[in-house]
Amino acid sequence: MLRMQEAPTHRPATSTQRDPRWRAVVAKDKRADGTFFTCVRSTGIYCRPSCPARLPKPENVSFAETWAEAEARGFRACKRCRPKDAGLAERHAGIVAEVCRHIEEAEEAPKLDELAERAGVSPFHLHRLFKAATGLTPKAYASAERAKRARAELASGEGSVTSAIYGSGFNSNGRFYAASDGMFGMTPSAFKAGGAGRTIRYAFGRSSLGRVLVGSSDRGVCFIALGDDDDTLLADLKGRFGKAEILGGDGAYEDIVNQVVASVEDPGRGFALPLDIQGTAFQQRVWRALRAIPLGETASYAEIARAIGAPTSARAVAQACGANKLAVVVPCHRVVREGGAISGYRWGVERKRALLEKEKAG
Repeated sequence: MLRMQEAPTHRPATSTQRDPRWRAVVAKDKRADGTFFTCVRSTGIYCRPSCPARLPKPENVSFAETWAEAEARGFRACKRCRPKDAGLAERHAGIVAEVCRHIEEAEEAPKLDELAERAGVSPFHLHRLFKAATGLTPKAYASAERAKRARAELASGEGSVTSAIYGSGFNSNGRFYAASDGMFGMTPSAFKAGGAGRTIRYAFGRSSLGRVLVGSSDRGVCFIALGDDDDTLLADLKGRFGKAEILGGDGAYEDIVNQVVASVEDPGRGFALPLDIQGTAFQQRVWRALRAIPLGETASYAEIARAIGAPTSARAVAQACGANKLAVVVPCHRVVREGGAISGYRWGVERKRALLEKEKAG
């Protein structure tokens, strides 16, 4: 008697098999390395998606966004694919570098989805990698790049403001002028003229740390410097503001200088005057972090880098501190080396030490 052959049964796909990440694991796709990690319950290990080991059963697999998450769940690193190796960090650095180059070469700011597709990672993962490496989102980096182009176009003096608008990647006059205040701190026409038409008023004061020069625009205090020589301080102010009109302040302006000097002598009193702080997006983030350091405390360059979400940018943080134009008010003197060693200070290491001592005493 012939027996009927039974039709094969098809098991329904598991939730893991329905997850698009599983396809990358099956394909051992190297492009997925670093975007997630495969956790295998039956072995207790976690791997890269491209791990050459035998494919685990899908019912034993879950996913983790980071290796730290995998280890927190009790999994240990695979000794074969070494998911925490430096090679992965190098690949991430390469992705970010390539995305930066593409943004810099693009005529218009690329969309995040376009950048992610080009890099072979998800938009979410690219956003996280890029911000960790540069301290900026891809969108902010593109905006800074356009601002840099616009400044170069206007500073060259070879074209009109309109040509600078389109040459720097803005596709409309409205968007350019909406962004110009943050890019230049003045109108584009005034920037093209080297700051001509802008007025900076200044006056000197005397403090226990030496001479103090205070400069203000119509927006607020834009320059505070400490030194020993009035001529050197004034030359620094003029160098910072190009062709702006530099005028000595009147009697009423002395009140502003007195308030600045009082904040130098008694850091605990605070600073209530309006400020005109101009800088790149990254510098602005660093300066905000500096102002968040509590009175009497210090932070290292690396700690500031981590605080702004750019843990690998300690050197760039140091450069932003050096570009600070507002001594004491933007307290770059509170930033020290790892271990607490007092490092360089634009207005002199001894002044930095004296400021820290004042704040700790207060």
